[in-house]
Amino acid sequence: MSITNRLCELVRTLSAARRFFDLGCGTGANVRYLSPLIAGAQEWVLVDSDEQHLRCAHELVASCRRVGVTFSMRCLDLYRGVEEVLFEAGAVVSASALLDLVSADWLARLLQRCCASEAIVLFALSYDGRIDFEPRDPDDEAIRALVNRHQTIDKGFGAALGPAAATFACRRLEALQYQVLAARSDWRLDRSHARIQESLLRGWAEAAIEIAPAEKERCERWLSTRLGYLDRGESAVRVGHQDVIGWPSAPRGAVR
Repeated sequence: MSITNRLCELVRTLSAARRFFDLGCGTGANVRYLSPLIAGAQEWVLVDSDEQHLRCAHELVASCRRVGVTFSMRCLDLYRGVEEVLFEAGAVVSASALLDLVSADWLARLLQRCCASEAIVLFALSYDGRIDFEPRDPDDEAIRALVNRHQTIDKGFGAALGPAAATFACRRLEALQYQVLAARSDWRLDRSHARIQESLLRGWAEAAIEIAPAEKERCERWLSTRLGYLDRGESAVRVGHQDVIGWPSAPRGAVR
């Protein structure tokens, strides 16, 4: 069973509140994907620290509006103010491409609060450290290692979990007596995703140089080689991600 199908099943059987929180919502992509798949009434609270993102999300989620489904926006510093978001019993707490940016302490506190509310949690697209390139280059592994080191520097929440985020979340949820399901959700980019590939390649080279300035020449050579593959339509990239869903082991009155 897919992560999304499992979420829909859990919402039908466990979630009485029908209230959904999307943390670090950005422009609302996670909500726009999930909302049409979930039956019944939904009250979404989209939380982000960027007012411009929230304005954009407000416009884009219009396509998801239907009877019984509402959306509200909340601008909030997730690092300092996430405790201000109150999760009522049986809520669903979601986030996409967020966990690898936060610290172990921040995530542990969030999961503890979710557990106290018996919330269902869904964390999508956590980067797990895997990057595979085609064609291969001798410097691919070195660049990947530098990128993964960069992923663990402070992104505004303290030292970031980076590639360890999904594993940490799973273990912490299990320690809180949650049922947990994890699955890969890799990005697979081919020649039709040339612009996205270019943006990623340049960003990875920049991150690698930032973390290891002495390797600048090597990183620039690697970038030039990879952009050459891209220009010739030969480049493909797979970026490893994990989706994690967790739910209370013994929710009130529910049958697993």
